Amino acid sequence: MSGARVSIQTADFDLAREVAALRAGDSRVGAVCSFVGTVRDRNDGSDVASMELEHYPGMTEKSIEAMIDEAHRRFDILGARVIHRVGLLQPLDQIMMVAVISAHRGESFEACEFLMDYLKTQAPFWKKEQTPEGARWVDARVADDAALARWGITASNV
Repeated sequence: MSGARVSIQTADFDLAREVAALRAGDSRVGAVCSFVGTVRDRNDGSDVASMELEHYPGMTEKSIEAMIDEAHRRFDILGARVIHRVGLLQPLDQIMMVAVISAHRGESFEACEFLMDYLKTQAPFWKKEQTPEGARWVDARVADDAALARWGITASNV
């Protein structure tokens, strides 16, 4: 795999193009697993008009690179790509994607799920939703920490 493994950007992305670049020219690839997260129009019982994501440049990329390194240590994967958007997003907009390639599907599925659980709790992003009640910061959830714990990683975000 050539190219960046992590991109933090305001622009939207094309999943098909990203997957094609990730697996380009690698005849060992037998499986691709991907996940795309989108902005919902409801959260915690309230309508969501928009979501704004902030991050700490440099720290965010380094943190996600370390997550990908850990996925490589745990699973027999050939490559991974993470894109996360920042800035103002609307319902239905793509927020992020994880794509993983491997020789066999099991490793791709597991590594993709591992990266999602890790990103959800440990990536340094701050999310603010605009609701009819006003702006509110999105807090971490106990369920997200529990999902990460099944991989043997303890987090205390709540």
